[in-house]
Amino acid sequence: MSAICWDQWYPEAARAMALQGAEILFYPTAIGSEPQDEGLDSREHWQRVMQGHAGANVVPLVASNRIGKEIIDTEHGKSQITFYGNSFIAGPTGEIVAAANDKDEAVLIAQFDLDKIKSKRSCWGVFRDRRPDLYKVLLTSDGSKTSS
Repeated sequence: MSAICWDQWYPEAARAMALQGAEILFYPTAIGSEPQDEGLDSREHWQRVMQGHAGANVVPLVASNRIGKEIIDTEHGKSQITFYGNSFIAGPTGEIVAAANDKDEAVLIAQFDLDKIKSKRSCWGVFRDRRPDLYKVLLTSDGSKTSS
C-alpha cells in the first residue's frame, strides 16, 4: 500500500500502512495556500495531523513538500498557489527530528533504530488493544451503521 498527497489527512491510511508492516511512513505532498480562501493557512494543521499519525502508530514519518509558486486553472479562472515547503521528519512519538523551511530545497536526514521502535510499539499495544468492532462505520462513505 502506498499513500500520496491527500491520503495524508486520513488516519485510516496511516494505520492501514502500519498494520501491514510499514516501519516508516512516507508522504510525498504538494500542499500550499488555498486559492479559494487566501486567509486560510493550513500548514500547521497539516504538520500536526501527520505528527499524530507517527505518534498514534509509533512509527517515524517523512513528509516531503514542494516549495515555490504555481499558477493553476480553477473554475473561477487562473489562481496562484504558494506551496508551504516545511518538509519534515517526525519520530515515532510524533516529535519533529528534522525540518526544512518554506523557501529552500533541502535534504533531511534522521536515523532510527527500527528494532527498538518495533519493541516500543509492541509494548504500547497500539495494535494489540485496538477495537476493530467499532470501526465498521469506517467502511461506509457517510458514517452510517452497517448491518452486522
